[in-house]
Amino acid sequence: MFSLQDAGRAAIDRQARTSLDPDDWQTLRKQGHQMLDDMFDHLQTLDARRVWQHAPSSARALFDAPLPVEASDLADVHAIFRQNILPYGSGNIHPGFMGWVQGGGTAAGMLAEMLAGGLNANLGGRDHMPIEVERQIIRWTRQIFSFPETAGGIFLTGASQANFVAVQIARCRKLGRDIRATGLSDESRLVAYASSEVHGCVPRAFEMSGIGSNRLRGVAVDAAGKIDIGALEQAIVLDQQQGYTPFLVIGSAGTVNTGAIDDLAALRGIADAYDLHFHVDGALGALGILSPDLAHLLAGIETCDSLAFDFHKWGQVPYDAGFLLVRDGEWQRQTFASDAAYLSRAATGLAGGDWWPCDYGPDLSRGFRALKTWFTLKTYGVKALGEAMSANCRLALTLAQHIEQEPALKLLAPVALNIVCFAYVGADGTMPPSVNSHIVERLHAEGRVAPSLTHLNGQPAIRAAIVNHRTSQADIDALVHSVLTIGSRQDLPQC
Repeated sequence: MFSLQDAGRAAIDRQARTSLDPDDWQTLRKQGHQMLDDMFDHLQTLDARRVWQHAPSSARALFDAPLPVEASDLADVHAIFRQNILPYGSGNIHPGFMGWVQGGGTAAGMLAEMLAGGLNANLGGRDHMPIEVERQIIRWTRQIFSFPETAGGIFLTGASQANFVAVQIARCRKLGRDIRATGLSDESRLVAYASSEVHGCVPRAFEMSGIGSNRLRGVAVDAAGKIDIGALEQAIVLDQQQGYTPFLVIGSAGTVNTGAIDDLAALRGIADAYDLHFHVDGALGALGILSPDLAHLLAGIETCDSLAFDFHKWGQVPYDAGFLLVRDGEWQRQTFASDAAYLSRAATGLAGGDWWPCDYGPDLSRGFRALKTWFTLKTYGVKALGEAMSANCRLALTLAQHIEQEPALKLLAPVALNIVCFAYVGADGTMPPSVNSHIVERLHAEGRVAPSLTHLNGQPAIRAAIVNHRTSQADIDALVHSVLTIGSRQDLPQC
């Protein structure tokens, strides 16, 4: 006769056969400690490593393998990582990385990411403490940017998604919640405004929203790279006369090319005068408000209706940790909340809780991005983060001064924050601009420093974006020395 005891043993046997937990936890602990130590060793010795190196074909071939059917030992899988992934990363954690606006991360953030992975929480909603951690970050961001108690916020993959969500919110504010069901009509004729230097993700947001990137007016910038307020107002008036519906103006708190910050206070005035939603793309520079040296540059940011920024840039949180702060959380609910039987709420229990993030943004399944942000802010404090930002900007000014002292180099744009754009022109100033693209490629290959290439006024420019808290004066000196050395080589292409 089959007893309850037999049934219990059978259930245990089935669990033993199907569970992915290890049979030997002690062996797993040992391997886990080794993996963690390897990452600590890697971070501790970054200075002795190359910023970037090309992965050999043998390493790439390992990732063109058939789907694994049978199990592999974790130690063997880790060995593949150590030998074929770890040495060939993108380099943004290295102090010599200046290529793109990417943060360097921290050891505390890395550990928090491990904890979040072990917890494996889904932050779409329900009543659990990870939700409270994200709510804490929202309250902290309100404080950082002097937003009202009504303000809401949400973690997203990055400022690209945050800018897209902000467009959706602005559209819903202008046309009403019903637009979610009816969609845009030909009569709506929505138009929005941003500087011609706005990040490329913004016009893409208009494409994804169905409004169309042609409805985003690119307004001219002044000599400092800031949006021309007079030209903006003229564009709005002209669109109104032609029957369009202006609904949104977007300011940049640090343009991607040069770091220019628009006159945010003036943009607030324009938004009020023409009944526009005022959004700020602060992916690059918004968190500079944590630095007493930089906060004045962001005057007016506290007045915007929504703000997109990245904790994974100047906040040094490991990727990804984008954020959208919204002046009134109810605008988010009106744009995203919906009824679904499988998302029914309860007064108590796991289905309880009075704040479900899925009501405030596009994602239902969401990772615990808030934990690594919380750990970073708690462990280091905003004072240290602000000081690191100030140090980055001081290095940028030092670099600009060095460039202006070198006859073979030319500064191509004012230094507003932490981005320096320059060119190698040769001792007599006759080197063709195209030489700079070859210089950047060789810098990457040599692996000591890694700026990026951009274009200003149609000409190639070396762009140093100093974002990493590890970057020092030695890295700046190495950049200048390497550019001069490579530029003076006779084998460098001259056209």
